[in-house]
Amino acid sequence: MQNQAETKSSLNLLLLASAVTLILWFIPFAEVITYPIRLFVTFIHEGGHALATLLSFGSVREIELYPNGSGVTVTEGGFRLLISSAGYLSTTLYGAALLLLLRKQASGKSIAIVTAILMVLLTVFWGGNWLMWLTGLILGVGFLALGVKAKPRITHFVMSFLAVQCILNAFYDLKTLLYLSAFSPAVHTDAKNMTEATGNFIPSVVWGIIWAFISVLMLGVTLLVYYRSLKAKSKVDAIDMPVALLPEAFDKIMEKRL
Repeated sequence: MQNQAETKSSLNLLLLASAVTLILWFIPFAEVITYPIRLFVTFIHEGGHALATLLSFGSVREIELYPNGSGVTVTEGGFRLLISSAGYLSTTLYGAALLLLLRKQASGKSIAIVTAILMVLLTVFWGGNWLMWLTGLILGVGFLALGVKAKPRITHFVMSFLAVQCILNAFYDLKTLLYLSAFSPAVHTDAKNMTEATGNFIPSVVWGIIWAFISVLMLGVTLLVYYRSLKAKSKVDAIDMPVALLPEAFDKIMEKRL
């Protein structure tokens, strides 16, 4: 069972990661520092499209990433509504899943290794341009080294920082999507794909609002579960501690009486 000290340490590392993220907002040209994370978030976004395609029995031709932080996944077949929705929601889901899994500090290394394996596989099978290969292999090897070689506390902090960045980038991208859908509807986006898939019956801005609502709901549920689990663990530890001391206290009382 996760003890109170580990729970507190996990929470402190998450708060530190959030603080670093906040500080980066006020540093000029900080986007240069976070550029690899921007590419990683796009990688997760496009990977979500690819996995949704495979789950709906379609096929993936290739995935490409571009220097401006955008990307495209070329697919054939599959359930189009699921595929188009998977990108933005996958990014939020990945970040939320990290937050929940990182409640246990030891899980950081496993998460890093699994992330590395997924990135390498997506790159090897569907890498469509040089930036996709560069991002997939460099970050994949980096996560693998983090999971195998780094100290658990360092790995936990990096993955916590990544979770915060994924969630923030997901909401930033959704804000951009809503703007494009409302004021530049001709721009080709996932929301526009959804509009075309529904015979232009539902406007793209509506799809953007739906995805934003689902993302907010996912984050809200995640934070609620996180808070309740921390609270429950603290109560269990508080109860277990005196119980564990009872035999020793009882022995001391009996010694005094004798």
